[in-house]
Parts: sequence; structure tokens; C-alpha cells
Amino acid sequence: MIAVDSSVLIDLIGGGGGAEAAERTLRSALAEGPVGACEVVVAEVVAGLGSGSVVMELLDDIGIAFSPLQLRSAVRAGEMQRRYKERLRSGHALAAGARTVPDFLIGAHAMMQCDALITRDAGFYRDYFKGLKLIVPKA
Repeated sequence: MIAVDSSVLIDLIGGGGGAEAAERTLRSALAEGPVGACEVVVAEVVAGLGSGSVVMELLDDIGIAFSPLQLRSAVRAGEMQRRYKERLRSGHALAAGARTVPDFLIGAHAMMQCDALITRDAGFYRDYFKGLKLIVPKA
């Protein structure tokens, strides 16, 4: 399974400037196998776009499966968030664009439970989830 980040789904469903690249990338990934979104991604998409029932229907229509977080992924996310906070305190991480637990949950889900992550935020995931295969939609 390939995981998908909320920003890519928001691009696709919201019809913004990255919609075409998001659609092309998702179609390609779906042709290779299942694509899934964890509960954090679903919650962020609903928060960004509105009605939960509409988002659920759209995800189903697109063919995006629900892939719940496992305990080991939640633990890894907490460890990575703690490492991020330590880097912030020591001055080795940028405070701009502060990262919260959801970012780490999405990365840990992709790393521990999936084969790759479709995201626009490759720099962050590359830094904290070394070895995670990243797929970046290109315009």
C-alpha cells in the first residue's frame, strides 16, 4: 500500500493549483496497487474542506482506502516528535513551519505500515523518516 498525505488530497479534492499533478500521481499509484489514508489524513482533509460525508464519498470514489494507525506507528511518531523538539531546543531544526504530532503520525504510518508516501512535503519526511520512499506530485 502507498500512503497519501493530506496536502495531496486537499489539492485534488479542493481543485487548487496542484490538482492536476495530484490526480496524475494518484492515478499512477492506484494503477500499481492500493493507496491508503490514515485517520489523521482523513481528519485534516475534512478540517480543510468541510463535510465529512462528502470527503468520505470522494475518497471512496477515487479508490483511496482507509488504513488505520497501528500502535507501533503511534509510538514511532511520538519518538520522532520528541527528537524534533530536542533539535529545536538545540537550534538544529528550524522553528518556521513548526511541526505538530499529526505530521509525525502521517510519516510513521507511511514508514511502518506502507511502502511509500505521496506528499508535497518531501524535505520534512526525508529528514525525519529516512528510508521512506517518497512520491512527489510534479506539475
